[in-house]
Amino acid sequence: MARPDGVAGKVAVFVERVEFQGGYPVASSARESYERSDRHRAVEAYRFFYPVVSLEGILRGTRAAGAVDNESAPVVVARPHHAGFTLNSDTPYLGGGLDLRKSGPLVVELPAGPLVGLVDDHYHRWLVDLGLPGRNGPRGGKVLLLPPGYEGQVPAEGDDFEVVRCDTWQVLCALRALPLGGDVAAANALLASVRIYPFDRRDDPPAFTFLDRDEQPMDTTPLAWEDNIEFWRVLHAVIDTEPPVEELRPMLGLLAELGIEAGRPFAPDARMEQVLAEAAAQGRDEMLVSAFASRRPDRMVWADRTWEWAGLRPENGTFERPGSLDVEARDRWFAQAIVASPAMFRREVGAGSLYWLGLRDAEGTYLDGGRTYRLRVPLPVPQTLFWSVTVYDAATRSEIVADQGQAALRSLFDDLAPEGADHVDLHFGPTEPAGAQGRWIQTVPGRGWFAYFRIYGPGQAAFDGSWRPGDFEALN
Repeated sequence: MARPDGVAGKVAVFVERVEFQGGYPVASSARESYERSDRHRAVEAYRFFYPVVSLEGILRGTRAAGAVDNESAPVVVARPHHAGFTLNSDTPYLGGGLDLRKSGPLVVELPAGPLVGLVDDHYHRWLVDLGLPGRNGPRGGKVLLLPPGYEGQVPAEGDDFEVVRCDTWQVLCALRALPLGGDVAAANALLASVRIYPFDRRDDPPAFTFLDRDEQPMDTTPLAWEDNIEFWRVLHAVIDTEPPVEELRPMLGLLAELGIEAGRPFAPDARMEQVLAEAAAQGRDEMLVSAFASRRPDRMVWADRTWEWAGLRPENGTFERPGSLDVEARDRWFAQAIVASPAMFRREVGAGSLYWLGLRDAEGTYLDGGRTYRLRVPLPVPQTLFWSVTVYDAATRSEIVADQGQAALRSLFDDLAPEGADHVDLHFGPTEPAGAQGRWIQTVPGRGWFAYFRIYGPGQAAFDGSWRPGDFEALN
């Protein structure tokens, strides 16, 4: 808290203590302590299990779009009518649920080619990378997913399978095909050649159907639940259908104290329902602070720019650091995005992709949908594949919805490299400024927005600071 004279003052902290008599807590004070304890536990449980509810949102959203676990999945080039945390239109997506209780061991078979994907379990924990970042790289190959506790037949060492043991019955398989040269039809065809089938039917695999949902609205977010009592109902439904995971025992114990436990109905009384609803609202707010008002110094990409790293743990996809789990990095990521793998965070030349978060202008002010901005990008951008800038609504963390119907500028599809130019100017605002030449994304007055700058196959200059984009410059 700043004082009027500019000297930083101390923030007063009030600690609510329990009243004791003769060494024992006074009854009224003990009741107040229980109330505070329930609220503290609920907020911490909310933040820890938010990724679980987020993944359940993906599963339910794809099913609502017509997908059937183990049988079909939607394929989309994500656009503003596809609500999903920081989805983008750079590549076609395939995503859907796989039910190992229903299928037993399940094979995901990928053809050779530029596919990128992963499998996460029901707790939104990374299991395996697929395609280019996976064990077999561009050669494709087969991944065998084993259900919890499976002790049956497993392919012998040397067979053409990568074997992955899962702790949950339900998993998410997500894939994207890189449209090299801008050939989206070829990318869609590559996705459609992916095969998913039960291991015991490998000699005569059933068909897996790919559902074209490019034009159909789809919502794979938890937005309808994330700040109210429904969050806990959805979470209970997941906990109640999955086996306990040893790694999560302490946090599952926290949930049990709140009345959320496998094999036990979720039936909070009026007091606990209010506690949980308020904790959901508070937890959501705290996670958005982590995402958009972080105090972490390691979030900054360059000292002279306002760009931030979207992900703070480049060394893995599990948010682990030596000796502990980086819960702040985990909160920050899942408040604004979905799924995680080492390939998504890796900061290596030519490997994967870089994700830079832009949410403030050159003066450090949040980006405002009612103002006009220019982003100057030096050319050439250091990439081996392509690059893009995608705009998201700060409240929904999904592609911005405006009359223009567009949320991205992409080097594969848009004219972002004028011949002979040493830079390109991109524009953002409610109306297209003169001279923008179509390099403009429409924003909405009254709504904040942020952008992801993505580089696929980043070059050395993107890491050593010899190349960097400008900041968003407010023009009005």
